[in-house]
Amino acid sequence: MEAFETIKKVIAEIEDDMQKAAGGNKAAGTRVRQAMQEIKNAAQAVRQEVLDRRKTDG
Repeated sequence: MEAFETIKKVIAEIEDDMQKAAGGNKAAGTRVRQAMQEIKNAAQAVRQEVLDRRKTDG
């Protein structure tokens, strides 16, 4: 599941930006929002893959 690995990677990458955004750094907040969109898209891909596997398994 490549999409799941993407989710884990993105979360690890934005950890510092989350701290900065919480402190009021607007640029870090923008990076966090962009990363959250990437996570959302990857999560949808994971959901679809799970559904596809369930359909083929019976």
